[in-house]
Amino acid sequence: MEIVRYQTTSGSQVGVLENGIVRQAQGDMYGKLSVGPEVGPLDAVTLLSPVQPSKLIAIGLNYLDHITQDAPQFTPPENPIIFLKPPSSLIGHNQPIVRPNGVEQLDAEAELCLVIGKRCRHVKAAHAYDVILGLTVGNDVSARDYQFKDGQWARAKGFDTFAPLGPSIVTGIKADDLKISSRVNGEGKQSSSTKYLIFDVPYLVEFVSRVMTLEPGDVIMTGTPAGPPRLQPGDVCEIEIEGLGILRNSVVAEAAPVG
Repeated sequence: MEIVRYQTTSGSQVGVLENGIVRQAQGDMYGKLSVGPEVGPLDAVTLLSPVQPSKLIAIGLNYLDHITQDAPQFTPPENPIIFLKPPSSLIGHNQPIVRPNGVEQLDAEAELCLVIGKRCRHVKAAHAYDVILGLTVGNDVSARDYQFKDGQWARAKGFDTFAPLGPSIVTGIKADDLKISSRVNGEGKQSSSTKYLIFDVPYLVEFVSRVMTLEPGDVIMTGTPAGPPRLQPGDVCEIEIEGLGILRNSVVAEAAPVG
């Protein structure tokens, strides 16, 4: 099943994506959903982030080629490097990424994301998929100049619109070997597979759930492969993961402050 959230005149609504068509859904997103009438084609519906998490947990430096090619000042980590992105950074498919005033180096990062389906703590790796609702496509947008300047990542990765997710949450799929790529204006930039994760999905769920209680809807972003592309206003960035679809976002400049 492919679960989406979309905007209506009365607020957000949960839906199901079937063959490129969004349909209404009723029931519990984390339980049982029934599929109802057609809403419209995917690109004719205003999609929101497919989930509203209490927290976005991101993993840094989780592909070896990203370290060796893009960040040689780092060594492969002994444990997953955890940082948090605020829920206010979330946007959905086809919503614009805003480059903040003052940011000169804006990068996209193609990422596989896990959506937690039930409240859990101290989950063993062997049971990780028992607590995962599904997988989705993410983009860990980063103000790289601020990241280097600050020496930590909260500001660089925490701006509004810096966590595109979607278009849907796909259930019943595992992340053992999924192709992952990014494109800017149709030109290929990143190309890898989730089989090259240093810390795989089951390990990450076990590790993170030792640290914090995971709530339904929480998202774990698993890291990006080599070659995160630079973005400029006017660009269109696409992140594609095999079996999960294409997350597309345009880039716009932040409006000048009033007054």
